[in-house]
Amino acid sequence: MSSLSSELQQVFKEHADKARPVRKAAVLGAGIMGGGITITSAAHGVPVLMKDIAEAQLELGMNEARRQVGRLVQKEKITPEQAEEVMASIDPTLEYLGFDQVDAVIEAVVENLDLKHRVLDELENVVRDEAIIATNTSSLRIDDIGQHMKHPERFVGMHFFNPVPVMPLVEIIQGTKTRDEAVSTAVTWALKMGKTPIVVQDCPGFLVNRILTAYTRAFLELVAEGVDFEHIDKSMEAFGWPMGPAYLEDVIGIDTGSHVSDVISAGYPDRMPHIENDAFRLMKSRDRLGQKNGKGFYDYTPDDSGRPQKHSSPEAHELIRTIQPNGRKELSVEEIQQRMMLAMITESVHCLEDRVVGSAEELDTALLMGVGFPRDKGGAIRYADSLGAKAVLAQCELYRHLGAQYEPTATIRKLAETDGSFYDEFPAGN
Repeated sequence: MSSLSSELQQVFKEHADKARPVRKAAVLGAGIMGGGITITSAAHGVPVLMKDIAEAQLELGMNEARRQVGRLVQKEKITPEQAEEVMASIDPTLEYLGFDQVDAVIEAVVENLDLKHRVLDELENVVRDEAIIATNTSSLRIDDIGQHMKHPERFVGMHFFNPVPVMPLVEIIQGTKTRDEAVSTAVTWALKMGKTPIVVQDCPGFLVNRILTAYTRAFLELVAEGVDFEHIDKSMEAFGWPMGPAYLEDVIGIDTGSHVSDVISAGYPDRMPHIENDAFRLMKSRDRLGQKNGKGFYDYTPDDSGRPQKHSSPEAHELIRTIQPNGRKELSVEEIQQRMMLAMITESVHCLEDRVVGSAEELDTALLMGVGFPRDKGGAIRYADSLGAKAVLAQCELYRHLGAQYEPTATIRKLAETDGSFYDEFPAGN
């Protein structure tokens, strides 16, 4: 926590003052995410009941826990004796026995609304009234998931990023009925797990994926116009991203990325309308899913250690040409960077105006920790401030003919007139 600003540390302290202690927890669903959450909690001193409906799935979850503990030992972060204690604090189970003793439970089953409703019905009957119930959803609205709950005031979102033990960010999502104490308890538990929690309000895509969707949609629009996707990747890597948007989608999984993009876009139809020549949808339809099956925007072959190595794919380029009705289009690196980043900046400002997140600093922290935003740029809002609101407005005017995603917001116009700062307009702890 020491690397975070004093303002953010103060926010966390205020949450700690309102939180209930989490001394024992439960995780429902023993998949990759459930297993990752379980081991992260257990490794930081909070014992966990890990429940699933299938013995084989439980064994998968425990294997994931053993693998992660083994990595901690290998990196000398814990001793072999401590590793044994961590594993002993995880109790795999097919039943709800002991759930009446936990202070918090995270539901981490698949992203199916009906299944989540059934699971939450069962949970409410077995946990104590004062226990918080969290969901590790990445795309479903908290209010939709909790709509049938008897006590939605104790229901909160805890969106962990994959892989859980490695990714530092957790989005804590507050539904319209979630009480502040439940949010503060989730924040403080996430901090205890060594994570950086950022509180966001319930909306399609929450914060990070909503802003990332604006960025990837800018990529899809460029590709549909005829710009070479490898040129876009190299342009964004030159800006400072660890990987370009096409490569990023291959790593995420194009089927996953396409679904998330469609779901979130549907929540903002004015700024994120249907894209006719959608490269994600095309790739998915041809079973080019990225690294998971060795072919996406790039082709992949394993190296000696089994890691996928990226290669240019003539087949992918040929396929993409079928959705570029006007042929190839050459754009400068600068124009590509401007369009990609401006889409991200404007959506970030929309999030601040909508009060989805408490401050510019919290928004930027989420982007730095959740999507690998170039650290030297400081986040979308810090980068906007480095350009200056007048320059951001000028870029909006330059590209607004391309669609509503580039339309300047009221705040952008106001700060351009007053020569103001986005950080001053949306301070932490206000």
